[in-house]
Amino acid sequence: MKSALIVIDVQKSFTQQPFWSEEDLPAFREKQLALISGYKARGLPVVQIFHHSKGAFDPANGLCVSLDWLPDYADVSFNKHVHNALTDSGLLQWLHDNEIEHVSVSGIRTEQCCETTARVASDLGFKVDFVSEATLTWAMTHPDGSTLSAAEIKHRTELVLAGRFARIATVAQSLAGLDERTAT
Repeated sequence: MKSALIVIDVQKSFTQQPFWSEEDLPAFREKQLALISGYKARGLPVVQIFHHSKGAFDPANGLCVSLDWLPDYADVSFNKHVHNALTDSGLLQWLHDNEIEHVSVSGIRTEQCCETTARVASDLGFKVDFVSEATLTWAMTHPDGSTLSAAEIKHRTELVLAGRFARIATVAQSLAGLDERTAT
């Protein structure tokens, strides 16, 4: 089973958002880089996705580029204008053309573009690893005034995806799964 890593929206646009915080960034950076490195070491494709829309996500402002710490790693890049990385970017056709059957999802934001991509990928027949430790999000306030922490949002995302849309995996588990698929 051929696999690809999808790295979603790890772009400077987010640094301009009022919710941007670097509190969880070091752990995310470490896990994201380990996942990319693991895929590259196995000779598997790594896909970079950029979100394009209004404001900080408008490509004309120069912020729709990788965060500074992200190396030049992508085998292919796509731009999207919706939350999921598959339906309007060209990625779906590329996955089919390259006979990819399994994807690992990582990037920014856990509960938005990453979760949506995992759901759509599953619905389209892909096997999905959701590598939540290689995703990043921030606290959010509900309309009722209650606030969920980034950790609570990740926990909720894992709950709703697990066993239905994706296998929830650590970086180590996702990479071990690649080795198991290659061995069979």
